[in-house]
Amino acid sequence: MKRKIMISVIGMVAIALIALLAGNSAISTSDIVAVLTGNGSESNKVILYQVRMPRILAAAACGAALSVSGFLLQGSLDNRIASPGILGINNGAGLFVLLSALFFPFQIGVKCIMAFAGAFVVTVFVSILSAKTGMSKTSVILSGVAISAVCVSLIDVIISLKPETVADRAAFQIGGFSSVSYRGIVFAVPLVIIGLAVALWTVPGLDILSLGDETAQGLGLNVHRYRYICILCAALLAGASICMGGLLSFVGLIVPNCVRMLHVGNSKSACILCMTVGASFMLVCDTLARLLVFPYELPCGLLLSLIGAPFLVWILVKKRKRLGAD
Repeated sequence: MKRKIMISVIGMVAIALIALLAGNSAISTSDIVAVLTGNGSESNKVILYQVRMPRILAAAACGAALSVSGFLLQGSLDNRIASPGILGINNGAGLFVLLSALFFPFQIGVKCIMAFAGAFVVTVFVSILSAKTGMSKTSVILSGVAISAVCVSLIDVIISLKPETVADRAAFQIGGFSSVSYRGIVFAVPLVIIGLAVALWTVPGLDILSLGDETAQGLGLNVHRYRYICILCAALLAGASICMGGLLSFVGLIVPNCVRMLHVGNSKSACILCMTVGASFMLVCDTLARLLVFPYELPCGLLLSLIGAPFLVWILVKKRKRLGAD
């Protein structure tokens, strides 16, 4: 297990270095070394310090946050299709971010708080709805999709009436890191770090919860309180990522499922792998988005959607076959 984690960490660092070197402006390794030692040209300093480093940091943080958020939701709700995007958490956070821009413009701290509040409200609403009505797991997902649609509609209304709330509508709704800044990172990354720390402290309980609610309760786990802690942590991570990258989708679905397919072990080690693999996956997508249609740039969220939608269909087909359906 330690070997897998070590390989994933080394891979993440290697991908980050490639992302630092790759871009529309060619910079050699010697140029980077010169800049880091204070001897580089001003143009190279701007490219590295003001463009690429913020993107790399934001992409890695968002990838890790969304992956762990999806992992917590899938484990606590016992549903492998659950993710921040599908359950409407991303769009709930996005709606509250727009409300913060409408009522508290240019307040980055308020933006982060509102993003968390929106993510938490939607997640709690979906979980309470499932608990009170005894809905099936599939119905929980469908309720999340419905809530997501409502949030998207409200986002469209706000943007249509107050277009100044979002400088780039497409970039916000699709998601990407072209306009990320250190100012947003300073507020959001600490929240991601806190969320990841809480997840590592909390996640061992998923091994007990996987035995079933009654068995877990008998073993001393307060199931309801534990599930809400997971939801709170997932909402914090999703909300913080929205502040940096917009409405990024499918990361919380793809990475946890891939980790579970490739790794057999306890939940804590799987959570650590979700962090590193999620960060690497987002870095790869962002780098490809910058290079695939050079000299233009694709939004990172568009590339994620092109990958994530077929992956969701594949998961649904696989699940249906496993259940023996026709």
